[in-house]
Amino acid sequence: MTTNKARVVKPLPLSKRKYLANYLGRAQGKAGRLKLIELSKQFPDKLESPELKFSGPEKLGRAEYFEHLRNAKFCLAPRGESSWTLRFYESFFVECVPVILSDQIELPFQNVIDYSQISIKWPSNRIGPELLEYLESIPDEDIENMLSRSRKVRCLWVYAPDSSPCSAMEAILWELQRKVRQFHHSTETFWLHNGTFTNRDLVKFSDWKSPLPLP
Repeated sequence: MTTNKARVVKPLPLSKRKYLANYLGRAQGKAGRLKLIELSKQFPDKLESPELKFSGPEKLGRAEYFEHLRNAKFCLAPRGESSWTLRFYESFFVECVPVILSDQIELPFQNVIDYSQISIKWPSNRIGPELLEYLESIPDEDIENMLSRSRKVRCLWVYAPDSSPCSAMEAILWELQRKVRQFHHSTETFWLHNGTFTNRDLVKFSDWKSPLPLP
């Protein structure tokens, strides 16, 4: 799904997506996930949350999984066993807007990516009909704009060849360089009489740019 060549499945136009939102995952006894599964039973025409089988003849294959995921405008990403969720990243490659339902989530490259421009973060204690009403109120034009911005930065979550101008490694290096600049006694950090910190080219630290234009 992360390659620029042939993909497992291709994103669908918004007008052809059957559901407003979906959640594809196990309950794992987590309150947020259980609420979503119950919500999908109340509003089956708006929220898809099938019971996933991880073994046996009813197990979803990789292509089938992504075909389900791409069939909604919003991909819901509740908290699981950790403070991050793979579903958040998958959503960018099927081009549905991720809706974070994990209050303590940790996202990478926060100095590079403005997540408020490409995703939604909703309080986990307000999972219910109110969430679906809010998502339903968002115009398709706004959704398309978010998806357009997300296409520019999703390459930062992919490990690509060194020749690639955008990759996870590029973002890691940028973050590390930023930390070096913040360490005031590094060999690549200099300061002026007015408290300004610069690099050896006397470029202010505050003027540093991310490895690609921000969305």
